[in-house]
Amino acid sequence: MAELFSSQIIKSSKEGPNGLIIAGIHGDEYEPVLAVMRLIKKLEGRLISGSITLVPVTNRNAYFSGSRVGEDGLDLARTCPGNSNGSITERVAAKISELIKKADFFIDMHTGGNLFEISPLSGYMLHNDPSVLQKQREMAAAFNLPIVWGTSPELEGRTLSVARDGNIPAIYTENGGGAYRTEGVEELVDGCENVLELFGLLPQQKKKKKAMVNIEDDKPGSGHLQVMHPSPDEGVFIAKVGLGDFVKEGDGLGYIVNDKGEKSTQVLAQQSGMVFLKRAVPMAKAGDALAGILPIKK
Repeated sequence: MAELFSSQIIKSSKEGPNGLIIAGIHGDEYEPVLAVMRLIKKLEGRLISGSITLVPVTNRNAYFSGSRVGEDGLDLARTCPGNSNGSITERVAAKISELIKKADFFIDMHTGGNLFEISPLSGYMLHNDPSVLQKQREMAAAFNLPIVWGTSPELEGRTLSVARDGNIPAIYTENGGGAYRTEGVEELVDGCENVLELFGLLPQQKKKKKAMVNIEDDKPGSGHLQVMHPSPDEGVFIAKVGLGDFVKEGDGLGYIVNDKGEKSTQVLAQQSGMVFLKRAVPMAKAGDALAGILPIKK
C-alpha cells in the first residue's frame, strides 16, 4: 500500500515539548504546504529543546489532483479521527489523528483554497480546560496574524477536535486563498517559529507585534466557514464588498445572477462587522457559502 503521507522529525539534544505542524489537509491550499517545506530546511540544527514533527502534505490524494477532497469525495477536515480500515481519506484521518494524540502542541495551517479568500487569522476551539484554553490563546497571539478567533468547541471531525479531546493545545490558521500569495508563505513560517519560541524550542527573539483583534464566540457552529451566508439560488455571485470592508446588518454584500442573466436575489449581511471571508469562485449552488463577517467594530 502506498504511503499515506510523509513526515519529518527534527530533534534537539535537550528534552522538551514535542510539537506537530501540518499542512495540506485540503489539496488546493498551497502556501501552508510550501511553508512547512521551508520549515523542514530552516529548523534543522536550530532547536534548543524538544522536537517538532512536520507534515507538509497531509492529504496527498487530494493534493496531486488540486482538489479540496480526496477521490472518495470525503473532506479530511470533517473525517477525523478516521478509520484505519476505511477509504483513503478515512485512513489518512486515522494516521494524522494518531500523530496529533502524541503531540504536546499542534498547528494546522490552511487557506481558503480555490473557493474562498480569507483574511489572515489564527483560530482555536474554546476549550473547557482553562490551562489548555490559555495556552491556545497564547499560541494564537504568538502566531502574529491580525485576527485571533476563538470559536465553538462543539464542531466535530476536525484535527482540532482530536486535539480538544486529548487536551492538546492546538491552533489553526487561515491566510489567503483564491490566488497564490508568495508573502503568505513567509507569514506562516514566521508564525510557526514564533510558536516554537513560545514553547522553548527556539531562542526568543524580539519581533514587531502586529495590531490584533481578539474575538471569542461560543455560539454553536461558530467557526464553520462553509455555512456562512449561504447562497439562496444557483448562479453567479457578484460581490459588492471586499475583505476588510465594514458592513451593517442588512447591507448588500452582492447578488446572484441567474442563468437568464437576471439579478435573481440580493445577498444581505446577517450581522454587522468586518468581511473576512469572500467566495473566490463566482459560480455558486444554492447553499454554498458566499461571505463571512466577524463582529468587529471599525
